[in-house]
Amino acid sequence: MKPTLSSLVGKRVHFIGIGGAGMSGLARIALSHSIIVSGSDAKDSSVVKALIALGATISTSHAAINVDGADCVVYSNAIAPNNPELEMAHKLDIPVLTRAAALSILMSESTSIAVAGTHGKTTTSSMLAVALQSCAADPSFAIGGTITASGSNAHRGTGKIFVAEADESDGSFLEYHPFAAIVTNIEHDHVDFFATPAEVSEAFNQFAQTINQSGFLTYCADDDGAAALVEKVQQLTCVSYGVREGSDLTIDSIELFAMGSRARAIWHGKTIGYIELQVPGHHNLLNSAAVLATGLQLGFGASDLIQGLSIFRGTGRRFEIKGTVHGVRVIDDYGHHPTEIDVTLQAARRFAGDGRLIVIFQPHRYSRTAAFAAGFAESLSLADRTIVLEVYAASEKPIAGVTSRLITEAMKNGEYIPNFIEVTDSVVDSAQPGDVIITLGAGDVSSLAPVIVDGLIRRFG
Repeated sequence: MKPTLSSLVGKRVHFIGIGGAGMSGLARIALSHSIIVSGSDAKDSSVVKALIALGATISTSHAAINVDGADCVVYSNAIAPNNPELEMAHKLDIPVLTRAAALSILMSESTSIAVAGTHGKTTTSSMLAVALQSCAADPSFAIGGTITASGSNAHRGTGKIFVAEADESDGSFLEYHPFAAIVTNIEHDHVDFFATPAEVSEAFNQFAQTINQSGFLTYCADDDGAAALVEKVQQLTCVSYGVREGSDLTIDSIELFAMGSRARAIWHGKTIGYIELQVPGHHNLLNSAAVLATGLQLGFGASDLIQGLSIFRGTGRRFEIKGTVHGVRVIDDYGHHPTEIDVTLQAARRFAGDGRLIVIFQPHRYSRTAAFAAGFAESLSLADRTIVLEVYAASEKPIAGVTSRLITEAMKNGEYIPNFIEVTDSVVDSAQPGDVIITLGAGDVSSLAPVIVDGLIRRFG
């Protein structure tokens, strides 16, 4: 039987992989509910140290003894089935919960807003949290990335609203049963779990059925997948946003800048103000429109919501500027799907101006590389120079014949350089003032950005 939030107060919940972005946020919220938190992670980190300072007991190794005495065990989909702690929990009949199931418990007593979609979940969730804070709503939130302004990805607020990023990658977002939801877009991804686009669409259809009938679904009218979803939704209020004429929340008079954007917002045919963002790209204007439409549907004022959007400064690994040295700008971004890369590099091209755009891309998973190699090659061709690292496995076993060369061989300007040191030396030595260097991908390519910044400092002084 699934535990309730009140039943876990004063009990011990053990988090396997507690140092991960999603798990650490849940642990922090659990501690705020007077739940005793223990956990384990393969390595020590600043995140682990912070949780220990808040009262958690954490082991920096995975061992069966770690779950001894636990009342409940939570694990993420990154944890292997043969993990010794997970195996021991099953052996001792300790209740075991997925991360999604644990999150659904933590937000069960709140008005929950789940933010879903193939792309844009983290940014939209973060924008919504910041916009609601501007309305003095003090929402709780659990997000897959760190909000730049607060330096946190999770918070237990004093308000009634809980904003949760809803990950569709393994279908676990069906656990949430939110009051309301946002669907930014629907596109084929996570091919290790969804074999076809139809399977992705069906998962979102099932997700829509879990939304509270007294709540609502906010969706992007510009996205064919999201629009097709709404055609199947019955007996649920649906709120549309986008550039498309007839949307409940329409944006027009769009202006895109190097590091920002602006658009007029029209709610049910009436102009309510101008959205002005400090983050670049047309896609972020759509994300902000999703937030504005949702906030208005919840009953908050347009001016407060728009003010909140204006102070939003992004999230970690989403077009995150890591440093500027001698006119060379270094950016890190999480984009790992051709569509995400396309919009990111369009924004990066505006940011670069007359300078060169140099991309270091690391494909994420063999299955995704095999499925989207041609799409990666096309989107990466927006750069002046593209270096492609070897595939980041992310727990997948290699697939015969699938390497990053599938991408570079389909490009005119693609270079396959798997060695991290060789890559950093190459871009540092060839960098010119005005260049934009972007590390791109969901793996450990992000570790190169600070190394490149340090290298530029040594070169230019």
